[in-house]
Amino acid sequence: MITGSPDCAALRTLRFFLLFVALSPVAAWAQSATVSGAVFDQLGARLPGATVTLLGEQQEAGNTTAGSDGSYSIANVAPGRYRVRAELSGFETTVTAPFYVSGGTVTMNVSMVIGSLQQAVVVTAAAAEVSQAQTGAAVTVLDQQVLDALNKPDILEALRLTPGTNIQQTGGRGSNTSIFLRGGNSNFTKVLIDGVSANDIGGGVDLAQLQTTGVGRIEVLRQSNSVIYGSDALTGVVSIETRRGRTRVPELVYTLDGGNFGTVHNDIGVGGAVKRFDYFSDYSFFDTDNEVPNNSYRNHTYAGRFGVALGGGTDLSGTIRHIDAKYGNPNAFDLFQIADDSTQKNRMTFGAIAASSQWTNLVQSSVRFGVSDQTTNYLNPTATGTYVDPFGFGGNYVGNVVTITGANGYSVTGRGILDYAFSPFPSTFDSRTTRKTLSGRATVQVAGNVQVSGGARYEREQGYDDPEADPSSTRDNGGVFVEGRAGLGERVYVNAGIGVEHNAAFKNAVIPRVSVAAYLHQATKGAVGATKLTFNAGKGIKAPALYQEASSLFVLLGAASAAARASVEPIGPERSTTVDVGIEQEFGGGQARVRLSYFHNDFDDLIEFVNRAVLPRVGVSAEAAAASGFGAYVNSQSFKAQGIETTFEAAVSRSLRVMASYSYLDAEVTKSLSNGVLSPAVNPTFPGVPIGQFSPLVGARPFRRPPHSGSLMVAYAKGPADLAVSAFFTGKRDGSTFLDDEFFGSSLLLPNKDLEAGYQKVDLSAGYRPIKQLRGFVSIENLFDKDYQASFGFPALGLTARAGVTVSLGGD
Repeated sequence: MITGSPDCAALRTLRFFLLFVALSPVAAWAQSATVSGAVFDQLGARLPGATVTLLGEQQEAGNTTAGSDGSYSIANVAPGRYRVRAELSGFETTVTAPFYVSGGTVTMNVSMVIGSLQQAVVVTAAAAEVSQAQTGAAVTVLDQQVLDALNKPDILEALRLTPGTNIQQTGGRGSNTSIFLRGGNSNFTKVLIDGVSANDIGGGVDLAQLQTTGVGRIEVLRQSNSVIYGSDALTGVVSIETRRGRTRVPELVYTLDGGNFGTVHNDIGVGGAVKRFDYFSDYSFFDTDNEVPNNSYRNHTYAGRFGVALGGGTDLSGTIRHIDAKYGNPNAFDLFQIADDSTQKNRMTFGAIAASSQWTNLVQSSVRFGVSDQTTNYLNPTATGTYVDPFGFGGNYVGNVVTITGANGYSVTGRGILDYAFSPFPSTFDSRTTRKTLSGRATVQVAGNVQVSGGARYEREQGYDDPEADPSSTRDNGGVFVEGRAGLGERVYVNAGIGVEHNAAFKNAVIPRVSVAAYLHQATKGAVGATKLTFNAGKGIKAPALYQEASSLFVLLGAASAAARASVEPIGPERSTTVDVGIEQEFGGGQARVRLSYFHNDFDDLIEFVNRAVLPRVGVSAEAAAASGFGAYVNSQSFKAQGIETTFEAAVSRSLRVMASYSYLDAEVTKSLSNGVLSPAVNPTFPGVPIGQFSPLVGARPFRRPPHSGSLMVAYAKGPADLAVSAFFTGKRDGSTFLDDEFFGSSLLLPNKDLEAGYQKVDLSAGYRPIKQLRGFVSIENLFDKDYQASFGFPALGLTARAGVTVSLGGD
């Protein structure tokens, strides 16, 4: 445990960061420089004969032809911002992102592809940037073009395009929204905002609060990667990146739109680049009343990114995203026919300072200091509903009499408990969590096709019962990893690594991972292009939530006898083992790509609350079980998830883009010792049908995991007009009403299987530019006004529409 105050620890890590920057290669301030590098194809083979042009901000600054080994060099380059353009017959012309030259030698490699369908450079699949073509990992990239075509204010809508992903909303905009990736739980996915973890400590992320404000790119890795990212990356990683200013002339963009349900949306952004500095700022305000009483939602988001090129080899950038949101929470309106009067406020800040350095053409490194601060304030001012006291010793508040019908055809009628009388009113719940992280990694090219990376991370997590008081819980965690990447010839690419994670809650864990891509047929301009086989395997871990650790058996027995503690160990990490194999085929000269993959995930040592009478079944002594009180959190649950993903992507022309996916999921709970599973509820209306009220039964599907799901997006843009149609569908899901009736009975529970209905949602976005600087647009969600429930018991959502204008000024 680090001694001293948390602020002192943060200052020490910040000083370390500044020391690294001070030692970075920043001394080259000469008046001329050399830009050199090599031209590669998508698999890393060198391309001789390519025409390489250095593009300045206003004119060409030099050109040359790549040599027999694909290398090029352009000398006597004046200080300024440049891009490199590469042209070669049979390949798509490629232009790099802007970079700054101040002196010395700047290395800028160029990767070219066959066909109009790009192989994006991804950051979540390995410790260093790698082309999608050279990794077997299942990665989906949602770039600026996709985000602009969808024209949605919230990130969750874009994530629906990711195969194997189920986005679960509990109502209208602003309601709690979770991501279930390849059958995993909602807290099994690591979400990064500019490299900073957005997950609650040991928990998930409420996607409803994340707007597309200032977002330039979203990347989704669909497999475990705790080797690099540590805790929470059991099923995958979502990386959200803020845009960067690129234009010599400052670009100002303002959007104003509005629609039904009192919706108003404003967004204003400005960005650009001046010499070695770049800047970008974006602020948005979103306001809607939604469809039911007490369901208004307000979101203020600011996103900024500021960078500076230090010398010829170091890029220093700072990012910040601040969110201030308020949500009127009516609860499950359909189950009570009364809107609860509770509200919730969320304030989130994610900030980072990062430095990337190119020491030589063989050695590069990066270091990042990140901070996240999340505060939630929940208020239920008064009891809602009708007070009933059926037993004469204190009652509760119930909703109206309702008839509840599941998608499985079962139906019940009655009144559920909406507010419990033993809760004080006004009832409040305030929480705050902070995370400060210092991480660094370095990559060395040890041979032509062999790279080795290593890295380390230190993290301090703190939880607050009172946001204004001192932290009630502190964890100091860390991790180290080593990873190697190699190309075996020009057909096989291997990425393997191992990490060691230390967490204050569970001490140490070792996590391996391997990814292989093998080409049976390489890319050509013919009708049948590259054929790639993929294999991935790895392990993931997740630390317990703070409340789980505080109520774990080891902590609860702190004052017990030595004999009672002898059979008890600290709560351990939740674990995943993920495996997938697939085949990827390109068609039409690189214009289309199909991928088919099979995945199998095992989730073990999951944490659940176990009654003290059952604790001996996990090896706890009778004395320890008795000393636990009512019970404790232990690692005793497991389930598996396997399935098939199919994806199709095509860039038929520069005007037409298509993305489609279908996923089949087979998931089953294999072990659970929770009281509600060992002693399932039975509704007298359905005798002989066991029901899991709060969690699924052994042998059943996990809740909210549909066997069938899919997505489609078709985007077309030509001349002044653009049009995008997106569609999402999901099949029936297992679930629960989670209700107690007015007698604390189970008469309002329905059988779990296929309780939640499937739905189809079709959206439309269209725009027109009468002049370059002005675009009018309309965005319609649920185009055919098909009522659907994003989550059982919450209001069916109908058509929502927005219309507005975007004004763009400046820019190159």
